[in-house]
Amino acid sequence: MVLVGLTIFAFYLALAALSAFALVTLWEFRPDPLTAALVGVSVSLVLGYLSFRLGTVQLLSRLDARDLTPEEAPAVYRMLDRLAEEMDIRSPSLKIARFSAPNALALDPMGRDVVVLDASLFRLLSAEEFEALLAHELAHLERKDGLTQTLVASTLQTIVGIGYFFVSPLAFLTTGTALGLAWIRGTPTAWQRTIPGRIRTRLDTFVGVFGFGLTVLVRSQSRKREFAADARAAQVTGSPLALASALQKLERASKPEWGFSPLWVYGEVEAENEVSELLSTHPSTDERVARLEAIESGSWTQIEVA
Repeated sequence: MVLVGLTIFAFYLALAALSAFALVTLWEFRPDPLTAALVGVSVSLVLGYLSFRLGTVQLLSRLDARDLTPEEAPAVYRMLDRLAEEMDIRSPSLKIARFSAPNALALDPMGRDVVVLDASLFRLLSAEEFEALLAHELAHLERKDGLTQTLVASTLQTIVGIGYFFVSPLAFLTTGTALGLAWIRGTPTAWQRTIPGRIRTRLDTFVGVFGFGLTVLVRSQSRKREFAADARAAQVTGSPLALASALQKLERASKPEWGFSPLWVYGEVEAENEVSELLSTHPSTDERVARLEAIESGSWTQIEVA
């Protein structure tokens, strides 16, 4: 066990030395801070854009959706064209699929934007409710919400990755020392209880808290965008309560007693605790309905989204 411990320590020490060498080299050839920031942001945006485009195409291919033709649903297409003209956007193509719960999904792959509608929406919603829900999805396409959220998340993930790169020598050194000591002592599973193990644990906690904070920030912006899309749909249709009614119907239909799995729009599972609310991409239906009712009564304040 001593030999194993020494081998582990030597391996992690080599990793620490390599990461330290990389940091020193980077520091020696460092560009000015503005150039470095521009390069870092540019790379993260390009990667985020590619990830979004490829992910959207993959998602669309997995949905097993078929085209909804104007001949099948002329009234829906008249509604779509009217809304698109009002919002000054190109009419997206419509597809129909069968989800595990009533759902509507706005996607913007390369080429023409797409709105995928669950087949149950046509029997579940009234014409006014359906129009309001469709306007909500078009509002996401109008603002390019999916792309914007992906780019923001990609940039923040890059920041976390850079931060971890700078602390990687310490992370490798403490991990190797902790594991090596634990094996030498004959208690390999107790490495976290050693002094270097506790340092590594605290380092992981710090990085985790930082990453959690950034995740909460991204998700909070996503919820604001949902509110903004609700408000835009209410403005375009002139019927905030129609969207409120549609949201309430979707929530009721998503509950197990209605025969559907508890899946919310875009696949978010609602949970009734504060942490899940912080991490949710969608606000609660009660919050959304309350804001829509405030719009109807004229007491609503504009939601600004960066």
